[in-house]
Amino acid sequence: MSLNTGLTAIPEDDIVKHLGLAQSFVSKIVMLENDSGPGGTAIAGTGRRFVSTVATTGVRRTREVDLARTIQSARPNDPMLTPRQHMLLYRARRGVMVALAVTDIFARQTQLEALQSRNAVSPLTGADADQFKGLLATSGFVAAFTLAAYLSVTLSAEGEPTEDVTEPDFLFDTPQDAVKSMIAGLERALSGAPDDLALLSRARAFARDAIAGLMARKPRFTGLGPFESAHIRIESDDFDLDGFDVAPGAKRKPLVMSFKKPDEVIGNHIAKYQGMKLAKMIMAYDFTRGLNPFVELGGFLFTFIGDGMPGTGKTTLIQMIAGLINDYCQVAGYAFHYENFGVDQVSSYQGKSGQNCKAFIDNIMNPKTIGFGTIDDVDQVAAKRSDDRASSGQQEVTAVLMEAFAGASTVVRGNCSFGMFSNYPENVDDALRQRAGARWLVDGPQTREDYIDIFALLVGKNHQIPLGEYQLYAGQEIKRAVSATYEGHSSPSEDGLVKVWERFEKSRGSLKTIADIGAYLHEIRLAEPRFTGRAIKNITDAIKMRAMDVELPDDWFDKPETFLHKDYDAKKAMIAELRQPITLDMVQQEINRYADSEFRYADKSDDAAVNDIIRRERQRERAIREIEAMKTEGRWTN
Repeated sequence: MSLNTGLTAIPEDDIVKHLGLAQSFVSKIVMLENDSGPGGTAIAGTGRRFVSTVATTGVRRTREVDLARTIQSARPNDPMLTPRQHMLLYRARRGVMVALAVTDIFARQTQLEALQSRNAVSPLTGADADQFKGLLATSGFVAAFTLAAYLSVTLSAEGEPTEDVTEPDFLFDTPQDAVKSMIAGLERALSGAPDDLALLSRARAFARDAIAGLMARKPRFTGLGPFESAHIRIESDDFDLDGFDVAPGAKRKPLVMSFKKPDEVIGNHIAKYQGMKLAKMIMAYDFTRGLNPFVELGGFLFTFIGDGMPGTGKTTLIQMIAGLINDYCQVAGYAFHYENFGVDQVSSYQGKSGQNCKAFIDNIMNPKTIGFGTIDDVDQVAAKRSDDRASSGQQEVTAVLMEAFAGASTVVRGNCSFGMFSNYPENVDDALRQRAGARWLVDGPQTREDYIDIFALLVGKNHQIPLGEYQLYAGQEIKRAVSATYEGHSSPSEDGLVKVWERFEKSRGSLKTIADIGAYLHEIRLAEPRFTGRAIKNITDAIKMRAMDVELPDDWFDKPETFLHKDYDAKKAMIAELRQPITLDMVQQEINRYADSEFRYADKSDDAAVNDIIRRERQRERAIREIEAMKTEGRWTN
């Protein structure tokens, strides 16, 4: 059995053989621990204990740990365990068994098993002894992480979140020592819990803090490669362990939402078209390679922002994209995770909003699933860094999103995409908005035909009203509509950009060379200071996407073996055959499309600022008039 050759399923027999040892760990063990944990006299009514101010660093004491008794003591008058208590104790014991089974495989995949055999015959010396000690400690680290991950995933999310736990006193000498230290830490976290819900809440918090503590210690250990690339599945527990890519989180529920078909989206032609492309593009992701050919060939849409007035169809677009991806994933047999990050996840507790947002990012970016994440009303969820009226939670979310979308550690694999949506994108922080690789103007129905189509769609069929001389939905034919919309960007539409273009065209004429393109971009930069190098990257990404604006045939997605289950190189070759060269028309249209959005955002922001100044001046003039009247009547006193 191999940890690094795709999916690893551990046989139940390999887990059950550790039952006796695991049972002894959750029954009664004696630990030698640093005397730095909670101790002393309990402070009445607080659930906390008095901690001496005398330093005891280096002092170690023995402590008897009985996890089963501590769990049962949450109901001291009942000698039997409740269903929740039994579930917690069972999961702790089962987690130990799974952790030891994983380390058995790790030993076989490294030199550890051979070194253990040699050490049993005669003690190792020199370099072999050092290697043996290092791999044994690494095996302990793997055991501790596996147990923490198992508890994090399998314990039900009941009870209020708690922060009143500490990470364990980790021991990594052997896998057995590691899981014993984890059980001792869990027992300490559960000690004094007033009820079953508090037990579960503390256990999940302990698992979360243990994972964080372990990840901080990860650089100390060598030889983690086989485990780091592992994808382990234990079917009976519905437990997946994917190395260290994503810290495990809560088990995901089946996706329940109202999906929309593309023909139910009226207007919004470019957004609709690119949404349909995105759904197919994500499905080209190769789970074995951990990469999407569109990332390598160019044109993958990792982040985008959709803006428009209320009621123009942003929610419908989200439902359409999620529905298409969900349908394709069902054909391929892939796991699909959709999640929206909304205002309800911005917390008043310091640091909690950032944690919620990081968990959202991790869930969507999990390389073992296809992910689609949305941030609806992003202007309310994430604040401008210059806005002193914004809450600290909003500022935390802004920082996390900026780092996730284009930070130093951002890795785009091509298995997921993030969409930000807003009615007021001018209120989004400039740096965050510029991290959106594509701009979708979601302006809803525009033409006479659009309004006929949307009324006919929404009114349904329970009527006898004649249609009239009209071909229903003809104007929504996607290729014709998109072609017309793209051509509309051959010239700028915002007043600020129109002036730049007219000035440039008068001095240099139309765009003919790369030098002309660079000069035009520089002229835009002079007129709009926020048009930075990141804007150029977003434009070139959009141009590459246009070059990769290929229509992946629908029959590729009818049966998984046609395209979805082919290997990475085969997928890449099939896609590469369809791409087209970049043209000057594409370049000009994408520059104008992006720059128009920046000028539109700037104009809206300026208009809002001007209106605010006018309102304040009117208030000031009114106040002056009322003060003068109060002085005349003798009611004004200094």
